[in-house]
Amino acid sequence: MCVSDCCVVKHRQQYKMKVKKVTKVRRSRLISSKRGVVVKGEWKAVNVDPSVFSDDGLDGLVCFEELTDYSLVEPEKALTAQDHSQTPSRAKKKKRKQREGDVKEKPANKKKKSQPEEEAEEVSVLDETLEDDDECPDVTPETPHKTSKKKKQRKKKKKEEAGDQSQKKEEEAGAQSQKKKKSWSRGQEGSEGQRSDVSAWKDLFVPASVLEALSVLGFSAPTPIQALTLPPAIRDRLDILGAAETGSGKTLCFGIPMIHSVLEWRKASDGEQKTDGPEDTEVCVESLYLPTSSETPDSSPAPETSGDPEETETSRDPEETETSGDTREENEEEQEEGADQTQRNTHKQPLLGLVLTPTRELAVQVKHHIDAVARFTGVKTAIVVGGMAPQKQQRVLMRRPEIVIATPGRLWEMIREKHPHLQNLRQLRCLVIDEADRMVEKGHFAELENLLEMLSTSQFNPSRQTFVFSATLTMEHSLPVRLQQKKRKKTEQRSRLQLLMEKVGIKGKPKVIDLTRKEATVETLTETRINCTKEEKDLFLYYFLLQYPGRSMVFANSIDCIKRLSALLQILDCAPLPLHANMHQKQRLKNLERFAESDSCVLLTTDVAARGLDIPNVQHVIHYQVPRTTETYVHRSGRTARAAREGLTLLLIGPDDLMNYRKICRTLAKSEELPVFPVQSACMNAIKERVTLARKIEKMEYFHSREKQHNSWVRQASEAMELDVDEELLLGGGKDECEEREQQRLMKILKKQLKQLISQPVFTHQRKTKYPTQMGRLQPSRTTADTALASLSRDTLPR
Repeated sequence: MCVSDCCVVKHRQQYKMKVKKVTKVRRSRLISSKRGVVVKGEWKAVNVDPSVFSDDGLDGLVCFEELTDYSLVEPEKALTAQDHSQTPSRAKKKKRKQREGDVKEKPANKKKKSQPEEEAEEVSVLDETLEDDDECPDVTPETPHKTSKKKKQRKKKKKEEAGDQSQKKEEEAGAQSQKKKKSWSRGQEGSEGQRSDVSAWKDLFVPASVLEALSVLGFSAPTPIQALTLPPAIRDRLDILGAAETGSGKTLCFGIPMIHSVLEWRKASDGEQKTDGPEDTEVCVESLYLPTSSETPDSSPAPETSGDPEETETSRDPEETETSGDTREENEEEQEEGADQTQRNTHKQPLLGLVLTPTRELAVQVKHHIDAVARFTGVKTAIVVGGMAPQKQQRVLMRRPEIVIATPGRLWEMIREKHPHLQNLRQLRCLVIDEADRMVEKGHFAELENLLEMLSTSQFNPSRQTFVFSATLTMEHSLPVRLQQKKRKKTEQRSRLQLLMEKVGIKGKPKVIDLTRKEATVETLTETRINCTKEEKDLFLYYFLLQYPGRSMVFANSIDCIKRLSALLQILDCAPLPLHANMHQKQRLKNLERFAESDSCVLLTTDVAARGLDIPNVQHVIHYQVPRTTETYVHRSGRTARAAREGLTLLLIGPDDLMNYRKICRTLAKSEELPVFPVQSACMNAIKERVTLARKIEKMEYFHSREKQHNSWVRQASEAMELDVDEELLLGGGKDECEEREQQRLMKILKKQLKQLISQPVFTHQRKTKYPTQMGRLQPSRTTADTALASLSRDTLPR
């Protein structure tokens, strides 16, 4: 037999049910699977010495056949030649197609068949195939592979199931998107049906595509900080140092110039591509998808196929070849569209914009706001923060987004891992440091110092534009008298802005825009206080939340305090939502979404939510513990009274908070103390009874859970080491079951008492009339004041 001749070798195979049938192998299918061989002659048997079959390794050999008359052609010609050469067998193919159609009509959600039923079906399929072809001699194979028809049916079922699942996911995603439009981070997204007049933005050099997005979002006029920042940033490309009050729209002050810079880079890169000539680009596009002329059918390997004869034959069915032309045209169009995208990626799209934020939640919010403004520009953004899967973020960065919003820790980690998209930062056109006064504090962000040092040395770009924003950027602290006298002795004193510029790496003369008030807080914010002891803070907090329901944020300085308050308010049926750094990132974002969706809810948080978050319609901010710095107080209070709305902030001042409170008043130049928030003293006895009972329950649950956790760990460790447990190592002295039952019974009694107290009203309303009805209609009794601001203005402000 010649080496160039094609051969087919048939083997015996064992079958579980030992049915004596012949496995059918179509030689034409085998040739078509290689695609490049056109059969002209016929297959002929080869005489083989019978002694060959006596070897142990060839006991399953049946026969040898050879093909000598054939030709090698290109793959497309091979397909057409095979279709013409196999016209006599079209009737058989139609039968098979009808059988497959019958299988397709079966419901997809049918119960899974048992193994004997599957084997019986395989036997019936073998019988049908044997009726179609009798060329091969009778052999007794005993386990054929699963037929290609079954494989193809299963593949189609999987595709159908995958399609159904994708449709369900799209429907769920659509439903979720409608909900997310109301959430804290997507509050700026609008609908295309409602458009606003954006003529006030046209003199600020805003791109047309961004103006369209602003019109959809409903931003008819810029804020003062935006009107002063955009012209020097877009037209003059100056470095910007901006300071404005909270809720003034500082995100768009750097978001719009970044988008404009990306669009300008695209125009410049497209102009360079056009100068190369259209013929070169066409050759480049074709080389991505078509084989070169040097690759011939003899030298190039055969395309990968499934190796399934039934699948290769059905792919050449004449009825399917009629539709293959349409699909090929669609594929060519998709390839041309993908070629433009890959051609753009082949230029290695650099990172053009980088935004650094102090918290993860702020990074998520900045990304959503930039995406909303850049919805008609095609600018891609990515987020790189801790607490989320780094593998997914690496895959997103492989798409080469133009703008990256990140926290310093995770970004520096990926730079050290040498991610390809983060290696060449010399082409960075815009660098943004949001909440810069917090970012450059000593001992907080060591990775930021390394990053800024790299950007100013090895990755320095002289044409890079830097944006620095914060609400407390220019705040100067007034020192005590003794320190002021020492400071006067120093002749050269650099201002806070100069120190910040040195740390960030701004070497020229930037544009400084300061719109902050001397008080640093917004005019629509009402500041109040309550002087109390440390034990009474829980009473006044519960009183305020019960008397004035709404969207309230409660800030504390420590995570332990947040955990204790969360357990206490949960017992009092206030349904609080905690938020602190020890929580998982997904749970943190979920609690923020729930807080933004509910009209009456309480968010217990540390300073992780103090800066930058634009949560809509926050009515009250309560400082359970007075912040340690004035900047933190300003940013905490800035979560309410945003965008010219009214808001109230309440300070619970204990003996330990007096020093921090006086420092805040001195820095903000408050000559008079804050007004005292009015409290109904008649209701405090009922409040105290509830809170005292809730404290007992919380304390019992805390110690019980701690003892249970510690004792279970000790017992497991002793069992692993095969040692006896020493009762001295157990917390609670190793209580008996009777003691635990008694403790559980006492806890149930206390919870029942608290439930009865909560069911009773605390705030009573005195009726002005003698009878509960007037004019024949029942008058509703208001148990609470309208709002906290209304009660404050009625009781404290002069009439």
